[in-house]
Formats: sequence, C-alpha cells, structure tokens
Amino acid sequence: MNFEEKPYLREIELKRDEIDSFDQFPFCVPAIKELDFLEFHPDVTFFVGENGAGKSTLIEAIAVAMGLNAEGGNKNTGFATERTHSELDGFIKTIKSFKKPKDYYFLRAESFYNVATYMDQLVPPPIQGYGGKSLHKQSHGESFMATITNKLRGHGLYIMDEPEAALSPARQMAAISAIHQLVEDGSQFIIATHSPILLAYPRAKIYQFSESGIYETSYEDTEHYEITRDFLNRHEQMMKILMEE
Repeated sequence: MNFEEKPYLREIELKRDEIDSFDQFPFCVPAIKELDFLEFHPDVTFFVGENGAGKSTLIEAIAVAMGLNAEGGNKNTGFATERTHSELDGFIKTIKSFKKPKDYYFLRAESFYNVATYMDQLVPPPIQGYGGKSLHKQSHGESFMATITNKLRGHGLYIMDEPEAALSPARQMAAISAIHQLVEDGSQFIIATHSPILLAYPRAKIYQFSESGIYETSYEDTEHYEITRDFLNRHEQMMKILMEE
C-alpha cells in the first residue's frame, strides 16, 4: 500500500463563523467551544477525558460527517431508532486524503444493540459479515469482537466510541491485536475510550478533552493511566481511603 494515502481523514475544522451561539449545546461544551481544528494520526487517534467532556459528541459528529449512521454501522446501515445526535456534524469541515478508504464502520457501544436488531431484521440477515452468527445470539463482548475481527475488512476508516464497554481486559488486548492487524492492512482508527489498555497502542495520537479545551498528551500523562497505575500499585490503601466514612 502507498502509505501516503493515509490518514484518510487528515483533519477536521470547526466552522466557527457559521455558529450563531456558543451558549447552546453542543457548542457550549468546553472542548467543542475551544475547538479550531484537529489533525489525525495515520494509524490511531484516541479521544480521552471525563464523562461529559464531549468525546462522544465529537466522534459522533465526525462519523455522521463522513456519511455514517449516528447509531453505528457502515454506510449501508440505514435506520434511526430515534434522532438524538446533535447538529455538530453540520459545522464540521472534513479534510481528507486524495484516496478514499475501501471500508467504513462506526462501532458505538451505546447503540450497538440497535445495530444488531437492525441486522436481524434484514432479509436475509447479513450474518456472514459478523462471523456467521446473529449478534443477538452472542454475548455483548463476543458480538463486539465478531464485528472487529469479521466485519472490518481493512483499508478502512473505522470510528469507535468506547469499544471497551463490553470487553474484558483480555478481550481488550485481543482487540489491540485485531486493530493492529487492520492498521497494517492500511486502516485508520479514531477511537473515544476510557481504557488504559487500548490507550497503550504505540505511536498513537492522544487528545485529552478537558474544561480548557482539547490538547495532545502522552499515554503516561493521561489520567486513565495515572489513576489505574496508582490504584493497582496501592489498591489496599486506596480502598481504605475510598471506604472511609
């Protein structure tokens, strides 16, 4: 592969001059309010931050701006359980490579059940793309792994929102292996996550979402790494502190 083709999605810019007010959601979210542009790594870019920091709001907007369903799936996944996504996608400018990816997928933990239901309702259900078995007949974690290892075909742009939600630590490590194989096969990932295991993927670009905006950071400087490390190294003392009245 010509690796100059990647990243397929090079950058996004917020069309700030088209926004009427930064006092309304989603533009009032500090990370969005301070956003000018973000550049993506050719292989893996992570979004990290506290709940409510705007990671899912932005990653959803990126997926929709790239023509994907807000609830997940590929470009052929055409359903809407309920329109709940923000209008942010209409205010994002996407700057792409000269080469389009051959595959797309938005894996969203929050609404993956809806995607699985939609797949079962199709005639015939496209189970071969998910390992030959209905997603509803697999555990939550098995269905996630079936999607990552079977549905994602490579040379793709893959956007994920908290994929670790259904995965055990061992399965998260298996997911890293699968992601790396897809990267080696010419794929690009943009992932919002709380997982210190996934975040350890080498050479990834990590964006921290905070009250002061979005900034690039290193793995060891993320709260996810620091808090997990400190807890595991001092779990007995930490439990005593946490359980004090």
